[in-house]
Amino acid sequence: QLQLVESGGGLVQPGGSLRLACAASGFTLEDYAIGWFRQAPGKHREGVSCIDSRSGVTDYADSVKGRFTISRDNAKNTVYLQMNSLKPEDTAVYYCAADESADRVRLEVPDYWGQGTQVTVSS
Repeated sequence: QLQLVESGGGLVQPGGSLRLACAASGFTLEDYAIGWFRQAPGKHREGVSCIDSRSGVTDYADSVKGRFTISRDNAKNTVYLQMNSLKPEDTAVYYCAADESADRVRLEVPDYWGQGTQVTVSS
């Protein structure tokens, strides 16, 4: 059974950092494109970052470029999202998602989703 589990969310002050993890089970993560998405209360879900499978090519939303970094540890079958210089507007539930097609991840319609982890940026 293919499963994604996010962790690492929490409460952090503006300017702080968090590292989210997306652990996969039931499949080999490096064979899939992985995306991080977020949804704030009252707002539409938005794509934050993604990483292609074999190539490792990454992409970021303009709102997080230079602050967030996506990476993959194949040995641990885990994808990370390092978030630095956090702002209150980064507050949201963050989800990781996977699909064999990088296009489907970029179109925000991947097949597999985690349950989400809450990130709150507040003083």
